[in-house]
Amino acid sequence: MNEKIKEQILSIRECGVTNMFDVNRVQYEANERGFYELVVYLTEHKAEYVHFILTGKVE
Repeated sequence: MNEKIKEQILSIRECGVTNMFDVNRVQYEANERGFYELVVYLTEHKAEYVHFILTGKVE
């Protein structure tokens, strides 16, 4: 996970629009905001994303 992806995740989390474990909704919100890197990342790296949400640490 690069810094840009991390910032995009945190941006969606800060607005509180969705449960961050609802990956499909996070992906939808990312697309709506133009966070296309995050949309692709969530498709390819769900386990790493969930680990980050649970621990705040990047694998």
